[in-house]
This record gives sequence, C-alpha cells and structure tokens, in this order.
Amino acid sequence: MIISLCVAAVWSPTAKAETKTDYLFQRNEIRIGWGDQLFESLVWHNPTSITKQMPTSAQYTYKERYRHNQHLWVEYQYRFNHWFSLGGMMDMSSVGWDLVTRDGKGNELARDKKNYFYNLAIMPTVRFTYFHHPNVNIYSGLGAGIDINGGTEVDGKGNHTVCAPALNFTLVGISANYKRWFCAFDYGGLYALKDMNAIYMLKSRMLNFSIGARF
Repeated sequence: MIISLCVAAVWSPTAKAETKTDYLFQRNEIRIGWGDQLFESLVWHNPTSITKQMPTSAQYTYKERYRHNQHLWVEYQYRFNHWFSLGGMMDMSSVGWDLVTRDGKGNELARDKKNYFYNLAIMPTVRFTYFHHPNVNIYSGLGAGIDINGGTEVDGKGNHTVCAPALNFTLVGISANYKRWFCAFDYGGLYALKDMNAIYMLKSRMLNFSIGARF
C-alpha cells in the first residue's frame, strides 16, 4: 500500500483531474493483474534433507526444484454508481516441480520435470469504492465462485481434476488514475478449500498489482 501511495503522489501533479461525473461516465472497467504465491511457496518447497546414510539399494522419491508461477488474473467491472460496481474475475496460477528418485546415498537415479498442478478460479465480484478523489480511489471488494484444480497428480479417488468453492476478498485497494488509465495495488486473499486434506489455496494472492482502463 505504501508503494501505491508513492505512485499516486508522483502521478497526481501530472494527471488530468477526474470529476465524480467523469468517474460515473466511465462505467466499464477492465484490468489485468499479478498476485503473489506466498502461501504456495511456504507449503510446497524443496526438501530440507536428503537421505545419505542408507544402502545404495534403497530408493527414495523427492519433490525438488519447485516453480511457483504466481497468479495472473483479469477482471471486468460495471459501475452502477460512484460507490458500487459488479463484475467478474478469472484467476490462473500453477506450481511445477521435479520428481526425483535417489538411492540411499543420495545419488540421483531419475528425474521427471513434468509435474505440476494448477488452479483456475472463476467468480463474480463486487467492489465498494468508499473514497473518491480526482486522481486516487480507495476501495474494498469481494468475490465468490468456483476453483478448478488439476494437474499431473490424482486425489484419493483417482481424479486428476476436481472443483471446490473459492472466495476472494480485497481488504483495501488503491488506484492511481491518469485519464482513462490506472494502476492499482490491492491487499487481500484468495481461498479455495475442498476438504481438510486437500487445501488448494489458503490466504494466497495477498498482494496484487494491476493496470487497467475505464471506458
């Protein structure tokens, strides 16, 4: 949020003043964004130790070299008035890793680099803009929908692809505006829970950066 406030401060002197009437006239908004995978990096990470004290005839399988590809998302909003808008969002994220087989001395025997899972979240969203300034907007938002989880692994029933309820919220967001264009920073979270043994996302995408246009 501090970064976005700095951006807004730099941007404001050169930005075209946007009145509340202009803001209402530009009822359509579309944005594309990037979000973090802090949760995924904490849960799915490289092994802290590799067995090296067993006979070479023993074999162990490790998940190594995790690749956290972060969140990419797109959202559309239609503004009904200066404080309320309704729309939809689609978010895509994935994690890849190597499946490595080692002997009891830690020597690599085989490596499979084509392992991954993905999450595709689709949901309607609402946004509440509670502070409007010619060059800065501050808002909160909420979304609820479905998450589609798939990849190379299977669940306990042998399914590669399963669905779960998903929830996204924006605790606070701030945008810096220049004519019809804007950049924004949001703080919130994205959740998707199938059951207690298959947590897809828990407090993922806490930090979001996006750019967009209103028309």
